[in-house]
Amino acid sequence: MTYYASLMGVTMRYLVASFGDPLPWSECKDSWNATCIDSRLAVNMVEGDNATKVSSAELYFVNDVLKEADSIDDGIGSPDWRLVLCLLIPWTCICLTLVKGIKSSGKVAYFLAIFPYVVMLVLLIRACTLEGAGAGMLYFIKPQWDRIFEAKVWYAAVTQVFFSLTVCFGNVIMYSSYNRFSNNVYRDVTIVSIMDTCTSMLAGLIVFGVIGHLAHVTDAPDLSKVVRGGAGLAFITYPDAIAKFQFWPQFFAVAFFLMLFVLGIGSNVGMATTIMTVVRDRFPHLKPSLVAFVIAIIGFSIGIIYTTPGGQYLLDFLDFYGASFVALVLAVFEMITFAWIYGVGRICRDIEFMLGIQTGLYWRVCWGFVTPVMLAAILIYHVATYKALTFNGYVYTNGMYAFGWCVFAAGVLQLPAWALYAVLKRKEATWQDRIASCFKPTHDWGPEDPELNAKYHESVYKYEQTLPAGRSLGRKVLDNVFH
Repeated sequence: MTYYASLMGVTMRYLVASFGDPLPWSECKDSWNATCIDSRLAVNMVEGDNATKVSSAELYFVNDVLKEADSIDDGIGSPDWRLVLCLLIPWTCICLTLVKGIKSSGKVAYFLAIFPYVVMLVLLIRACTLEGAGAGMLYFIKPQWDRIFEAKVWYAAVTQVFFSLTVCFGNVIMYSSYNRFSNNVYRDVTIVSIMDTCTSMLAGLIVFGVIGHLAHVTDAPDLSKVVRGGAGLAFITYPDAIAKFQFWPQFFAVAFFLMLFVLGIGSNVGMATTIMTVVRDRFPHLKPSLVAFVIAIIGFSIGIIYTTPGGQYLLDFLDFYGASFVALVLAVFEMITFAWIYGVGRICRDIEFMLGIQTGLYWRVCWGFVTPVMLAAILIYHVATYKALTFNGYVYTNGMYAFGWCVFAAGVLQLPAWALYAVLKRKEATWQDRIASCFKPTHDWGPEDPELNAKYHESVYKYEQTLPAGRSLGRKVLDNVFH
C-alpha cells in the first residue's frame, strides 16, 4: 500500500507539472545530458543516429522527478522535498476519505468509480482521432500466440489480476463483510469481474492508441520498441507522446494524470479501509478518524523512503519479494483451503442457502480443479526458473537479496504460524484430534442471525445424513465437486 501511494505521489508531481507551457518534459535541459533530444520533436529514436539518444521525457522522469541514483551501494540518499509534498497529497485524500469510516469511503467511492470513466471517454475519443492510433490498438489486442505457453506470461497476468481485483489482499473479504446475508454476491462478482476486464481493455486502447500515434509520427518501424513496461509506460512513453500533440497537450496531460491519480486513490482507499476494519473490529472503541489519521501518518512516513534517489530500487524490490510473489503463494493455499478443505460442494450449498441459486458445473470444475492446478503450476514454474531480481541492469547486494527473502518469509510464514496457533487453541485431548478439528467449521459457524443460523445447521445436518458411510477417496473427491 505504501509503495503504491508513492506512485500516486509521482503522478501528482506530473499532474502539477502538466499545467506548464511548454510541458516540462517536452524540452531538454542543459543539465541533463548531451545526448538528449526534445520529446516535442517527431523524430525516429529507434533507428539511425538518434537510436543512441534519450528523449527529454525519459530524462525528466529519471533526472528531474526521481533524481534516480546509479546504484544504492552507498545508500538510498535523501528524500526529494517535492516528491515528499506530492506524497502528502494522496495520503491526505485517503485520510479524509476514511475519516468517518466505511460510510464516508462509500460515498466517495461513487466519485472515485465514475469520474475516471468520464476522463477515459475523453481520452479515448482523442486517441481515436490520432494518426497511427489504429495500429497501436491492433498491437494491443492482437494475441501473440507463440507466447501462450510461456509461464512467465501467465505469472504476469495472474499478478496483474491480483492487483486489479485486490485478490489475496483482504479488500474483497472486507467489503463483503458489510453486505447483507442475502446479498446477490453472484451478480456482484460477475459485474465486478466484467467491468474490471472492460476497464483494463479501455485503458489499454487509450494508451496504445497514443503509442501507435507516437510510432507513426516518429516513423518507428516496430511498435514494440516504442512500448515500455511498468512505470515507464505511464511516466515516459505516454508523456513523450503527449509532448508531440499539436493541439492543447496540457489538457490531455492533465486529464491523463488526473485519471491515474483518482484510480490510484480508489485502490489505496480500499487497502486502507481493510486495515481500518481489522483494527476497529479488534478495538471497536477507537474512533474512525483516529484510526484513519494513524494509518495515514504511518503510511506517509514509510512512503518517504520511496522519494529518495534510491527509492525506485526499493519499490521494485519490495514489489517483487513483498507483494507479487507472496500473493501468488497465498493464493495457491487459499484456493486449496477454499476448494478442498472447506469444500467446493459446501461453498455451492452455502450459495444456494443464501441466494437460492444452484452453482453451475463450470464454476465447480474451475474452483475444484482448473484454478488450483493452474496457480500451483505457475508458482512451481516461477520458483524453478527463479532468477535474482535486477533493476535496470543493477544487481542488488547479497544483503539486499537476503532481506528480500526475509520479507517474503514474513508474508508466507503467516500461514504455518496461524495454523499452529489454531491447533494450540483447540481443547481436544490428542494432537491428532486437534489438527482434525481445525479442518472443520466451528460449531457456531454460519449466519449471524440466530434463526438463519439454526436453519443453516439444519440444512447441513440433512445433507450429511445423505452421505453413505465408508466412502472411498475417489467418491469423496466427486462428492466435493459435483454433489
